[in-house]
Amino acid sequence: MIYENPLAYVLGLQGMALMRSFTGEHGREFVEARLAEVRRLLDDASLAEAGVDVVRLAPAEGYRIWSETYDGPNATFDYDEPIVKEIVAGLPKGMALDAACGTGRYAALLSGDGHQVIGVDGSPDMLARARARVPQAEFLRGDLSRLPVPDATADLVVCALALTHVPALDPVLAEFARVLRPGGSVVISDIHPEGVARGVVPPVRLPDGRPGRVATYHHRIGDYVRAALKAGFQVRRCEEPRTPAADRPQPPPRPRGPGVLGPWDVWPWVLTDLAPEAADAAIAGSPVIVVWHLQLPAA
Repeated sequence: MIYENPLAYVLGLQGMALMRSFTGEHGREFVEARLAEVRRLLDDASLAEAGVDVVRLAPAEGYRIWSETYDGPNATFDYDEPIVKEIVAGLPKGMALDAACGTGRYAALLSGDGHQVIGVDGSPDMLARARARVPQAEFLRGDLSRLPVPDATADLVVCALALTHVPALDPVLAEFARVLRPGGSVVISDIHPEGVARGVVPPVRLPDGRPGRVATYHHRIGDYVRAALKAGFQVRRCEEPRTPAADRPQPPPRPRGPGVLGPWDVWPWVLTDLAPEAADAAIAGSPVIVVWHLQLPAA
């Protein structure tokens, strides 16, 4: 079970924003405004008892619920797709494995580019949507650490926005190495560890209305590198696309008065609206995702 308290979250944003002032990013006026805002938030009676208990769901269950709305709108796709497409476009056509294929987003891309595609996912609901979306591909139910694919089958493995949901990277990267032919590539996109640390975790509503989040783990950049090297991969590329800079034009914040963000049972909340200036300062310029291109040595 996860305890989510909106006051705790927004105070955390304030703290992150204030820490940036110590590196010279913000001056006295900004700091004084943040401290005054902290005092107002602490005195806000609507926030005093607004915390909720949130169920931590296994990925298969979470994605079963999320499958109906997963494809859109999903802003994360705007960050990973251009980079993944660019990397894949430079690779030879062959047998491609879409690991944790979800609704077949990348299976469709790979098939359209001329690859023979196998998709694997642990969610039957996601697989049903993938089969309807890419009927020419083969889709199998399976786990990332025990892929239902023979050794040295694939020339390319693509795994998008999934590894934050596995507790350990070593078994998964070892499986990717097992199913690849010599010289084969892995292209991975994932929520950046800075985002996971800020609570960027998929929210879902359980059938009984309770709030839930898909189980997510904090893998640091070094964790990916160590797992990749241990499995025999060479790191060919790493990209960390970022949120817009703080001085980039942003939508105007919504006005806030007493109760504007209520009722508090409407979850998940848009908590950055409680302190938009602090949120911009804390988050702007931070990496959104990380994209890896790994390759096995040729025979």
